[in-house]
Amino acid sequence: MDNESTSGNKQRTLMTYISGTLKGAGQVMFQGSAWTGLLIMAGIFWGCYGPDGEHMPLVAWGALVGLVVSTAMGYIFESKSDGDQGLWGFNGILVGCAVFTFLGNTVWAWLALIFGSAMTVVARRGFNNVFAPFNTTSYTFPFIVVSWFILLSGRLMGQLPPVGEAVAEFPTNVTSPDLTYTFADLVIYWLKGISQVFLVNSWVTGIFFLVGLALCSRWAAFWAALSSAVALFVAIVFNAEHAGIINGLYGFSPVLTGIALGCTFYKPNVKSFFYALAGVVFTVFVQVGMDAFFAPVGLATLTAPFCVATWMFMLPMYKLRMSRQKSSH
Repeated sequence: MDNESTSGNKQRTLMTYISGTLKGAGQVMFQGSAWTGLLIMAGIFWGCYGPDGEHMPLVAWGALVGLVVSTAMGYIFESKSDGDQGLWGFNGILVGCAVFTFLGNTVWAWLALIFGSAMTVVARRGFNNVFAPFNTTSYTFPFIVVSWFILLSGRLMGQLPPVGEAVAEFPTNVTSPDLTYTFADLVIYWLKGISQVFLVNSWVTGIFFLVGLALCSRWAAFWAALSSAVALFVAIVFNAEHAGIINGLYGFSPVLTGIALGCTFYKPNVKSFFYALAGVVFTVFVQVGMDAFFAPVGLATLTAPFCVATWMFMLPMYKLRMSRQKSSH
């Protein structure tokens, strides 16, 4: 009888860990749902292996390893309740996506990914303590800081070779030619703005993410869809860089801002709708500005524009006391 009880407890513990791990993927977009996380992981693997993606399988496996490692680190050293909600995994999965988006495939890159994913747990605890007096959190800032240091280390560490977009260049006043977009083009760019939250360039992945969000929160799916559309509109109207438009690079941070302000930290209503919409538009300008600022060192902004814009729109409410919702993110 004792053996059966022990076996049952182990199975429950394993299922709790698997559920918490999958929730970590969902928590990147503020959704504590294992089903959402499962669809997000499916979307990542589709985008990295599928015909409409960029065939970067290492990004998918890096995401999985980062998610598992950071969640395990949290369960070992931190609050079990946070782990059950997936709050230890969402920074780690993003580190896993970032490492092999910008660095070459070496054993040492894998070790850096594992170590960096684990360190996001420590960073999240520390940064959340800093932001606690202001009634806000660190969001994805632990992922940003850890990833920046790993990517910059690649400049002086031969075993962490930069690839692709990690090339430094000075920004110039580029005027993109007036281009004509078909409706199908716009739909693809809109969906890519959602998929790029996980550094995946695939419109099908964007559909996976929207469906996953809708399973947990129709408001979250609505704000993801609206925010990517608004960001795309702003980028086109202001004649932003064409490559950024077609690859959805002006959409992913606004998507996170929209979900955060529109339905996660504030109750959905007319006032919060326009407040969140303003935050989404502002995030586009923060994105472009930070892209220009970091270009000389060849460093990707990652989700920093989302963090900066959301902090700016959360901190005033600390005094204005707009109707808020509790969130442990």
